[in-house]
Amino acid sequence: MTRIDDTPPAWDERTQLTTFLDYARDTARAKCDGVSAENARKALLPGSPLMTMSGLINHLRWVEYYWFQVVLLGEEDRAPMTDEDPDREMRIAVDVPLTQLLDEYAEQSARYREFVAGNELDMRAAGTIRDGLRVDLRWILLHLTEETARHNGHLDILREMLDGTTGG
Repeated sequence: MTRIDDTPPAWDERTQLTTFLDYARDTARAKCDGVSAENARKALLPGSPLMTMSGLINHLRWVEYYWFQVVLLGEEDRAPMTDEDPDREMRIAVDVPLTQLLDEYAEQSARYREFVAGNELDMRAAGTIRDGLRVDLRWILLHLTEETARHNGHLDILREMLDGTTGG
């Protein structure tokens, strides 16, 4: 498994924040290197029947969409999740090839990377989160790094259970 280094090329705040988010994104993709289409759809944890490698990658994609498009920019939420099926992005991912999910995630990440480069970290969200709080772009980058890193742990476990691959 290969991935980028987490050492930023410069020490300003923006570069550090974006380097760590990219590192977490690349780690998620690296965890999927060489996983077969069949294995990508396997749910191995008895208490988490929707947790598959495909489901986690699709979840990460839609989490970023939500925070950038819906919360930050205030756009209408077009994510597949609904009140009736809040985990739908995990459920439908098994019907999409992992390679496609990874490509879509990479393309979306590139668009958001460009967006972040062109906006101030102090940019306030158009939408609110709990208690009417309007977060800024900086907070969203930190939150996405935390969310992605947490799910990388899940990808680690699934990958080891699938084929014994560890590390990376």
